[in-house]
Amino acid sequence: MGTVQNGRQNDRLSVVFAVRVVEGGEEGFLEMYDKLRKSVAGTPGHIVERLGEPVDDSRQWVITSEWETPEHFFAWQQSDDHRALVAPLREWVDSTQSLRFRVVMETVKETS
Repeated sequence: MGTVQNGRQNDRLSVVFAVRVVEGGEEGFLEMYDKLRKSVAGTPGHIVERLGEPVDDSRQWVITSEWETPEHFFAWQQSDDHRALVAPLREWVDSTQSLRFRVVMETVKETS
């Protein structure tokens, strides 16, 4: 059951994927991410994808995405195409962490 906002059911899913890029692997990582983002852009249920670059020397990058429903995300994540697409990414990453959560509230800046 999702949260009702504006009189409708809201089951959006946000995914945060933190990756630590191997030292000197930024260029390879960015090339692989570009392929991934182009592929996911046409996936049913996908809303937005963002890549965050570290502002320090941590090599910790963050990929965030938003999906219409958890089912859309899991269908994409469990597909053979997805597995084949992300497999080469592992060459450029030495650790990962994935968080998934439903969007229950959102604050949007009001325009006047």
